[in-house]
Amino acid sequence: MLAYHLHAQRLDAHGSLITAKDARLVADTDPAGRRDALNPAELLLAALAACILKGAERVLPVLDFRLRALDVRLHAVRQDSPPKLTAIDYVITVDTDEPDHRLEHPQVRHHLEYVGDERGFDRQAHPGRPAALSPGRT
Repeated sequence: MLAYHLHAQRLDAHGSLITAKDARLVADTDPAGRRDALNPAELLLAALAACILKGAERVLPVLDFRLRALDVRLHAVRQDSPPKLTAIDYVITVDTDEPDHRLEHPQVRHHLEYVGDERGFDRQAHPGRPAALSPGRT
């Protein structure tokens, strides 16, 4: 079992410092917002994107699946009252020369879309161009 340790500390009315291991991150905790730091919702989306990417990094070598790039884009919607995220949509783009049957492999699909639905890949027509997972929804 793994254990994780993180420390968050208010710096001032405009931001907070988050530390874990040797990493330091200034978070936007200013009610007015700031452009040079991620706010809590963006940090949540960043964590989700990192999980998707790390999951792919773990399984791709095992499957001998080669790719040039893996891109994750997320979009969230927040309601104001009460404040909560009501939707998170994502698109995963895979740039690979792997044939369609390899892209559709159940283990590849599982590790690249385990947080979403089963709509599958939207493979572009030209080899060598990115293949994208259909937008998912959590």
